[in-house]
Amino acid sequence: MAGAVLNTLNIRLDAAAIAFILDHSEAKVFLVDKQFSNVARAAVDQLNEKPLVVDIEDHLAEGGARIGSLTYEELLQRGHFDEPTYWPEDEFEAISINYTSGTTGNPKGVLYHHRGVYLTCLSQLLHHQMSSNSTYLWTLPMFHCNGWCFSWAVAAVGGTHVCLRKVVAEDIFNAIEEHDVTHLCGAPTVLGMLIEGAASTGVKLKTPVAVMTAGAAPPAAILKDTEALGFVVRHVYGSTELHSVTTLCDWHREWDALPADERSHMMARQGVRTVVTDAMIVADPVTLDPVPHNGAVMGEILYRTNTGMKGYLKNPTATEEAFAGGWYRTGDLAVVHEDGYVEIKDRSKDIIISGGENISSIEVEDVLFQHPAVSYAAVVSMKDERWGERPCAFIELKPSADGSTSEEDIIAFCRDRLAKFKVPSRVIFGPIERSATGKVQKFRLRKLVEQSQ
Repeated sequence: MAGAVLNTLNIRLDAAAIAFILDHSEAKVFLVDKQFSNVARAAVDQLNEKPLVVDIEDHLAEGGARIGSLTYEELLQRGHFDEPTYWPEDEFEAISINYTSGTTGNPKGVLYHHRGVYLTCLSQLLHHQMSSNSTYLWTLPMFHCNGWCFSWAVAAVGGTHVCLRKVVAEDIFNAIEEHDVTHLCGAPTVLGMLIEGAASTGVKLKTPVAVMTAGAAPPAAILKDTEALGFVVRHVYGSTELHSVTTLCDWHREWDALPADERSHMMARQGVRTVVTDAMIVADPVTLDPVPHNGAVMGEILYRTNTGMKGYLKNPTATEEAFAGGWYRTGDLAVVHEDGYVEIKDRSKDIIISGGENISSIEVEDVLFQHPAVSYAAVVSMKDERWGERPCAFIELKPSADGSTSEEDIIAFCRDRLAKFKVPSRVIFGPIERSATGKVQKFRLRKLVEQSQ
């Protein structure tokens, strides 16, 4: 209402990255929760033009100190009810900036506009089936697409927000029970966390909770186990540049009768466009010819929609590249099934080409997730003198794993379920680095493999 543009910052960034974003966005006011005051102070110290720092005090904050000239409550007291409220003169005026966690170079600032946010909010409320009786639990970071625009949508419908200071299974289950939570969102990594937490405590939901999941292609095994706990899963897909969700696996009632394994595989597909997404095609990225609906031929997912970003802040070249040919280029490779449902097979940069054959890292990961000892898996390419590239699997084991799982065991498991050329040639055990939104940092994994070869 003050006419400011929101810029929600990733709390997991280091001081240098935060300083870059504050400087690049020309931030005038910097709201700082005391829990993150140390990294915030270090970021501000690097700036020549320093913003007004406003402290947010909360007795639940862990550590930290005041670093600003006034608190948020003091700031509010400076306002007056008779001051005019700002209304945008143009629906394409910027409402927020969301900086992408770029894999190379500095992050890019994605500009959201009022029209895109308004439409996305309506779509989220409709497809996630929310009302004024809904209670939404924040497991999804608000700095990711403004919480997929649920930060506005829940308020618009008169629902209740429930916030967490840290995303751990125990706190999530406790909040669900205490506040009668009806909805939440999160990446597949959050679902995996809930599954592992429930396995150690035996907890199950007393009433169903609707979950919208995205951020990375969810393995079918994760979806099946999440449903078994009592969650109703809606799989969606989109990107920061498209105001978050543009596609969902819209559920057909007849699929309820399918066996659990088949249900989860249907649910793992990205699906069809939302009610506010104008056009979506899977096409050859050069000719823009749509692929046949046979579930086999891959193309790139392209969008032309009112929910497309305004552009990248101060980066016209990157903006033009993103919308080359009049379509937003996602970089995701997918097939279209006979029923028109889209299924992502890989990122264009993550596809593994071995001896001229394309190997979907997602397909191999889906098999790895079926192994009873595997908590999380990521597959990347590694150089091979004979085949050019071969799959390399990174594995996180479940806490309950007895320690006997070996590389040979994982490879043998895959050999029974995959074509021979798709079986990983190497398995590396250990923590898998992810971004704050749950996406695996595959470029880092590829670098680790390269350094170890």
